[in-house]
Amino acid sequence: MIDLRRLRAEQAYQTGIESKGVSSDVINRVLELDEAHRSALGAVEEMRSEANAAAKAVGKLKDKDERDAKIAENSVFKAKLGEAEAALATQQQELTELALTMPNPCHESVPLGGEEDFRVENTVGEQSSAPAYDHGAVGELLGVVDTKRAVRMSGSRFAYVMGDAVRLQMALVQWTLAKVAEHGFTPVITPVLVREEMMELAGFFPTDRNQVYEVAEDELYLIGTSEIALAGLHREERIDATDLPVRYAGYSSCFRREAGTYGKDTSGLFRVHQFDKVEMFVYADPEKSWEELELLRQIEEEIVGGLELPYRVITVASGDLGAAAAKKYDLEVWLPSEQRYREVTSCSNYTDFSARRMNTKTKTDGGNVLTHTLNGTACAIGRTLLYIFENHQNPDGSVRIPTVLQPFCPGLEVIEPR
Repeated sequence: MIDLRRLRAEQAYQTGIESKGVSSDVINRVLELDEAHRSALGAVEEMRSEANAAAKAVGKLKDKDERDAKIAENSVFKAKLGEAEAALATQQQELTELALTMPNPCHESVPLGGEEDFRVENTVGEQSSAPAYDHGAVGELLGVVDTKRAVRMSGSRFAYVMGDAVRLQMALVQWTLAKVAEHGFTPVITPVLVREEMMELAGFFPTDRNQVYEVAEDELYLIGTSEIALAGLHREERIDATDLPVRYAGYSSCFRREAGTYGKDTSGLFRVHQFDKVEMFVYADPEKSWEELELLRQIEEEIVGGLELPYRVITVASGDLGAAAAKKYDLEVWLPSEQRYREVTSCSNYTDFSARRMNTKTKTDGGNVLTHTLNGTACAIGRTLLYIFENHQNPDGSVRIPTVLQPFCPGLEVIEPR
């Protein structure tokens, strides 16, 4: 949630929100509701004080008639107080609902504009020509990805991953966890079902509700990333400043409806409804969160570069940022069959946006302050597999296992066509 105090006081804060496409009319409406709510809150608190004082005064009265008259008078006042409190609650709800739709302001270093206005920060590796088989076709050729039978069982955007691709996937997970452990990340296997409240507190509702699978009978939702579960790990807690940063690597299956992507990326493993992922999550000192963002980017480059995949790093433009991110880097790998870069991982600084909802704070010598949170994908397993299938493909369609993964799948150096 945004900082209403800063929204009132800082023009740069308002500008950062407007750069994400929010109109000044909406911002002004939030400010109006906030002012009205604060005014009403002051009046209600004054009435409560008067009611308490009147109640104490009754106890000091000796005359029964005088006491009865005062009690009756107090009852009328309490009724008015109840009406004022009800009106205040309605104002609070309206303000909260509108404030929840407001995004985290962009950092000043974020380029302004839409999806195509990103800034390229780094490019590594050669852009190879199209392979003999694209990632969908080579998966079938190797006998390691079966989408046709998965469609028959579950519908579109599902796949069986089989044989040596399973060994490759497990190697990816183990190598990635070992890599992030070098940087102080604690591995966590998270729940994949969470309550609606957690989706809201993590910043995914209401904006991304259409992408989430709901288990209505149990009032639970399947996560699209373990970031949601990790964001709630220290909810309502105080983390000592000396313990920061706290770094976690969540491993989980993830589920996304992919609403609005009909007809796009339907082959292979690119845009499926179920996939596994290793997600990095950091609780950081507010003074050092931007250093943590650069560390997340560094780790992601180490992982993608270690897999010998050609890639580039971009800073996402303001209009293409999610609601919670103040700044985001995308790592895009060269996809030879399409002759273009496609996203494989990203990392973001949420500053205090998520922590404000979670009420996660840092204990400092000067008092409690909201903790900053960051997240970044260490490895989206299925999508990484398809980049390996194309960039490590031999002329006969066989696929070479990246050198760094071979110790994690002994005896497997090449996946041969069946």
